[in-house]
Amino acid sequence: MLLRHARSLLFLPASNPRAIAKARSLPCDMVILDLEDAVPPHAKQAALDGAVEALGEGFGGRIAAVRINAEDAPSHGTEMVAVKGSAADYVVLPKVERAGQVKDVFAVTGKPVIAMIESARGVLAAPAIAAEEGCAGLFMGNNDLRRDLGIPPSADRAGLSYAMQAVVLAARAAGIAVFDGVFNRLDDETGLEVECAEGHALGFDGKTLIHPGQIPVANQIFGPDAQAVADARRLIEAATGGAERFEGRMIETMHVEEARALIARADAVG
Repeated sequence: MLLRHARSLLFLPASNPRAIAKARSLPCDMVILDLEDAVPPHAKQAALDGAVEALGEGFGGRIAAVRINAEDAPSHGTEMVAVKGSAADYVVLPKVERAGQVKDVFAVTGKPVIAMIESARGVLAAPAIAAEEGCAGLFMGNNDLRRDLGIPPSADRAGLSYAMQAVVLAARAAGIAVFDGVFNRLDDETGLEVECAEGHALGFDGKTLIHPGQIPVANQIFGPDAQAVADARRLIEAATGGAERFEGRMIETMHVEEARALIARADAVG
């Protein structure tokens, strides 16, 4: 599956073998083994060893990634070397504020990098980060970004709207994938639905998640709607080239390309 086709991207503590094993039966599109926030300092090495072993076993066709620690962490270098020799498809790099951070990780690991944008500096540097060779995608790190911007945890996402749009713009200008940040309230399915719908409307490809129970909502909202796919197939069949009328609206080549992209996404996610 192409990264841009991923709808649900699940973070898992790399120190939790049971959660990792369970992930192989979950309907998520991507598994991210987390070595950063989810793992205490004393467990970093064991988690790294477990992540490399789990990646070698595979995740049944799901995209697999490792989130390493930031460049100033003691374990950063060791993790990069281990990821280089692993079966990871991507390496997720937290707290990115400079394109050079992506360049360095890509040079060492040889793996495409997904950069997490978690600060005001990161948002402002997002165009350069996204354009850096080896950068395959961007993640919104909204929890840290809220703190950096001084937005209260209880506030809605209105204060993040400019930053989210800026990151989507940077990704699209560079032709790479971009994903919305995590939703923290595990028992609020309605809130998750609202936030997924908002992210989808802003142009995000999918959503990063922190609990398996959030996967169905993300898959439904970010996945192609069956009716939309049927409409796309009719549009492609009807199109003859140039501007023309189709079911009460005007279409042109751009709309045909959009329809084909929607069908490709639907085929990719089944």
